[in-house]
Amino acid sequence: MIRTILIDDEQLVRSGLKMILDSADDIEVVGEGSDGAEAVRLARGLQPDVVLLDIRMPGVDGLTAATELAALPNPPKVVLLTTFDLDEYVHRALRAGAVGFLLKDTPPRDLITAVRTIDEGNAMLAPSVTKRMLERFAAPASDEAPVAAKRLEVLSDRERDVLIAIARGMSNAEVGRELGMREATVKAHVSRILSKLAMTNRVQAAILAHDAGWV
Repeated sequence: MIRTILIDDEQLVRSGLKMILDSADDIEVVGEGSDGAEAVRLARGLQPDVVLLDIRMPGVDGLTAATELAALPNPPKVVLLTTFDLDEYVHRALRAGAVGFLLKDTPPRDLITAVRTIDEGNAMLAPSVTKRMLERFAAPASDEAPVAAKRLEVLSDRERDVLIAIARGMSNAEVGRELGMREATVKAHVSRILSKLAMTNRVQAAILAHDAGWV
């Protein structure tokens, strides 16, 4: 069972999300809150697998909460909720350890699939909105590119190819088709990439690739 917490200052939004997630046999909403402080408190006590977290909330916002959640001893997978208008806070929160973000009008079936995918350890990089976010906010500053490129020197040529594909928004299956590898082999490469870069998820690695100018 995927234990999930919903955090949004709008009761109507939380109710809608809860209704959708409760319709899945393998997802359980174990807690709800209206700001980032509640997110951290609930996560400490309930040990959820996934936290769906609104970005803009009164009190402690989603960005601050995402950073605090990532620092917990057993951090949940944090997914940010946003509107159609892309928000630069998303990029900063992904750097802090969030595994992706969803639009609040995501179709119910896609929302359930997303929670399952994220619980399995995959980041939500496939949607075009994510690619737009990376293109808009991950452009490297002149002093960031050399530092990022230096960090990536530990990767082999094949790992570099895999990371570039991930940073372009591809799933493991798509990377496999692109590079002529089995999906299990792609997963193994991703695991080694994260280990070498001392990162917790593929979104952070993808952003680093953007910072280095690889994409």
